[in-house]
Amino acid sequence: MWSTAMTAASAAGTAGVTGGAFRRRLRDPRPAIGMWVATGNPYNAEICAGGGLDWLLIDGEHAPNDVRSFLAQLQAVAPYPVAPVVRPPTDDPVIIKQLLDIGAENLLLPMVESAEQAAAIVAATRYPPAGIRGVGSAFARVSRWTRVEGYLHRADDEICVMVQIESAAGLAECAAIAAVDGVDGVFFGPADLAASLGHLGRPDHPDVVEAITSAVAVVNAAGKAAGVNAFAEPLARRYLSLGVRFILVGADVTLLARGSEELAARYRDVAEKSHSTPPPISGSATL
Repeated sequence: MWSTAMTAASAAGTAGVTGGAFRRRLRDPRPAIGMWVATGNPYNAEICAGGGLDWLLIDGEHAPNDVRSFLAQLQAVAPYPVAPVVRPPTDDPVIIKQLLDIGAENLLLPMVESAEQAAAIVAATRYPPAGIRGVGSAFARVSRWTRVEGYLHRADDEICVMVQIESAAGLAECAAIAAVDGVDGVFFGPADLAASLGHLGRPDHPDVVEAITSAVAVVNAAGKAAGVNAFAEPLARRYLSLGVRFILVGADVTLLARGSEELAARYRDVAEKSHSTPPPISGSATL
């Protein structure tokens, strides 16, 4: 039974490298529930991959990742039926090219503020003549080193491009960004958005929530998938009720931080009691 389950999971993971599975999932009305992987560690990524979530965001903007650590994490989660999404630190087409070649089929690009920027991102993920992606599939994990038949001709249809709006300037261009051909999803980052709107540290501020609510409607009307980050469960459920189709509801680093704090707090009274009443000294007083 274990062997059968692992074989099925492995097949799903392998297909996910070149199959466009997450791109298709974004067209599904069922929301995809995910979490951040921000430790930069493939062991942690694999633990999270087996948790039953739909997708993982392997972060490179605020987490200590580079191309090699992205590769290790993609390899670690490949046997599991979960979609890995990679967020590079910038929209540099060179970095995008490297990530695509190592098998990062699903990309989330941060800090997008115009339709022109979104179109340039899409072009960086497409082979000529549709875009500017360099052709190096013979050296690439994504094509299994040319073992995936027809990869060059299928790739453009399988790559999932999501762009992140997280500023007032981006919000103002939301409709134009969502209308860009090749943009599959528009994701809203409440933390940076709150700062841009004058509410630093308050992603749950009513102004921020209202701005995201309105923007989600714009994205949905454009026929694209809207996504958002929302760790507070009531807020996450509110966004889901608005038709958000992909959402991040937690992170490996926050689970570890809050879990370790809770564990320490559970036993703090024991430590304090032991400190206030030291144990008697054993042995003879005449030593």
